[in-house]
Parts: sequence; structure tokens; C-alpha cells
Amino acid sequence: MTLSIARQEASTTTLLLLRTLLDGYHPRDFAFRLWDGTTWGPEQGQPTRWTMVLKHPGTLRRILLRPTELALGEAYLYDDFDVEGDITGIFPLGDYVLGLKPRMVEQLRYARRLLKLPAVPHRATEQHAARQRGLLHSRRRDRAAVSYHYDFSNEFYALWLDRHMLYTCAYFQTPEEDLDAAQEHKLDLICRKLRLQPGERLLDIGCGWGGLMIYAAKHYGAKVVGITLSQAQADLANERIREAGLTDACRVEICDYRDLNSPQPFDKIASVGMFEQIGREMLPAYFRQAWQLLRPGGVFLNHGIAQAVTVPATRGPSFNDKYVFPDGELVSISTTLRAAEAAGFEVRDVESLREHYPLTLRHWLQRLEAAQDAARKATDEFRYRIFRLYLAYSVYGFTINRTNVYQALLVKPDGGKSGLPLRRTDWYS
Repeated sequence: MTLSIARQEASTTTLLLLRTLLDGYHPRDFAFRLWDGTTWGPEQGQPTRWTMVLKHPGTLRRILLRPTELALGEAYLYDDFDVEGDITGIFPLGDYVLGLKPRMVEQLRYARRLLKLPAVPHRATEQHAARQRGLLHSRRRDRAAVSYHYDFSNEFYALWLDRHMLYTCAYFQTPEEDLDAAQEHKLDLICRKLRLQPGERLLDIGCGWGGLMIYAAKHYGAKVVGITLSQAQADLANERIREAGLTDACRVEICDYRDLNSPQPFDKIASVGMFEQIGREMLPAYFRQAWQLLRPGGVFLNHGIAQAVTVPATRGPSFNDKYVFPDGELVSISTTLRAAEAAGFEVRDVESLREHYPLTLRHWLQRLEAAQDAARKATDEFRYRIFRLYLAYSVYGFTINRTNVYQALLVKPDGGKSGLPLRRTDWYS
């Protein structure tokens, strides 16, 4: 059989498989384009929202013979396929395909057709895959996990984050509001919830590039200590603090939250967007440490992503664990609050910002795609693909309530006194 005939048969088989698999999927507002230019468009009357480009005859065999979320993600990373247009559209389709439960006869028919497609060589190496070693959530391993995600390029993150370089959910007044304004609203909301006063000592656990620290010092007169495990973040945060003329009010330390000692307790604590790295087993230690660092009557705002209790546990390594946030673990909000209460905290307020996160993530994704050439230059093609896929998947996860994000306001009671006013109108006035 000549190569051209084999490729033509592969094209025919691929189209047959696609038509069979997607027979019950609606609306089909997307298209497929094969390696030979053959296209299969959307349903009649549907616009083409996005196009999946299959790069070689073995693409479907690669991703469907043993379909998993990780296999689909890696097929995109290693350029078995690409996506033109709105990449967020591929995830409902992925859920549909992974959720198919055909009868045994149909499974055999699928397998025979897939095996007609050319075999794809085994990947000898896996670029940028995290390789964590040592005891889970040991200090050394946690430091390595944070370094994996953050320490490769500050310039890369600056391309698509807002001017404060905030890597957490913004707070929008309207869906049309720009990202810079929405992120400032988030910073102000945090300071209002903490009821920060001039001269109060604020601890920022997982301070990132210093955005909250600088805002709290500049607009509320707070004295702020920030801690992070990322050397790249600490270096840039301290540089930005110097540029803002706030070295007397702010400082950033490389420090594990478990190791922080303070000669005097903090008035307020904020943890915004690092909670996902704590791990279920470490929640008691995390909240005990926050309790010990906070003065009686002090307030702790814990802002973190949560997973719905109805979401089944993932079998095997996930895409996020392997390529994005190694050792990250999402727990339910009920698990979080139970651990906080067990440490002695009183839960005073819980607010979901779920609808704000898809808006934030779409800004990030669009900015990353618009700066893709600079992003590839700051890192490489592979890292760009990791983040494009991760941001797009996150849009989908928050949109369908697979994941949520909560701000929990916790108080360390002074006897029976919370120290809080009767109403929260000052948060929004």
C-alpha cells in the first residue's frame, strides 16, 4: 500500500470515527480539519466557534484508544492537535467523549477502527513535566512545587496579568469592566473585610508579586509582612516595594508558613490564592499556625479555590498535577471551614466569587493569546501551550460549578468578643 493510499484511508477512517462518536452531540458549533486539508464542519446553521486541527493520521488513535483527561491534554501539548478559535469549547466535548459508555459490541467496533489508524511512536521524553520527590508536603517538596510553577519567568506572567500582577480572582462590578479595575476592587474588598486600620500589622501568606501588600500599605496605612516560597516572586515583589517607596512599611521573606515566627502577633492575616497548595492532611497545621500568629480579636481572610463535594476523585495523575500545580489539592469549602473551626476560629462570613473567576480567566486567556509570540520568547512553545490549556479549562470548570472560589472571614475570638460591628455595610459603602 502506498503512503498516499494509507493516508487517504486514515482520513476516511478518522471521519467515520468522528461522525460515529459525535452523532448525539449538540450543538456541534465546531469543525475538524485533518492533516490533508479535509474538513468536517459544524451542524447546518451553526457558526464555527472553534476548529480542532488534527496534525497527523494517528491523532485519534493516540487520544481515544485509552481516553483520559491527561491523554487529551498531552495530545494538545505535544501538538497531536491544535485548536483555532475559542479553545474553551473543547472541554464540553472532552467531557462528552470521556463520558460515553458504549456497549461491548460498539467498543470492539471503535477499537478496530482506531487500530486501523497508524500507530504513533511512544514519546521518549516529557517536556516540563513536574517530577516531585520526597514526602508529600514536606518543606522541601512544597518549595520545589512552588518553584516549578513560578520561578521560570516573571516576564511571562507580566504579559497577561494586570498591572498589579495579581494571580487570583478579580472582583467585577459589571462583566464588561476591565481587568485592572476589577483587580483593584478585589484588593479593596479584602482590606475592607479585614477592616484594616493605619498602623496595623498585616501578614500576607503567599504574597505573590506583592500586589496586596503594596495596596494595603499605600491605601490603608498597614505595616505588611509577606511570605512566599518563590525566589522569583520575592525578588520582584521587593523591587516593586522599593519603587513604590514603601520599604519602611513592607517586606517580603522567603519562608514556609510553618516556619514563620513573629515577636509580636499580627492584627490581620490574609491568604489569597495559596491555599490550594496546602493539602488536605496539612489543613490542621495551617490553621493552627494562623491562629498562633494572630492576636486575640484578630481577623483572618482565607481566599481559596474549592472543589464541589459531588466531583469524583481523579484516578491516576491529572493534567494539573503533572504540568501546572504539582501536589495541588482542592478540598470542599465544608472541609476548609471544619478545619478552621477545629483550630479555634469563629467563621464570620463566607462569600463565593465563582462568577467572577470565568471573567478573570477569560481576560488572562485572551491576553496570553494576544501576546503568544512574546510568551513563547519568554519561555517556549510547550509552556505557552500548558498555560493556554490550563486557563481555558479553568474557565470551563468555574462556569459549570465544578470548582468554586471562596473568601472565608475568620476571627480569633477575644473571650466571647469578636470585635466586629453588627453589620457589614462598611464593606460595600
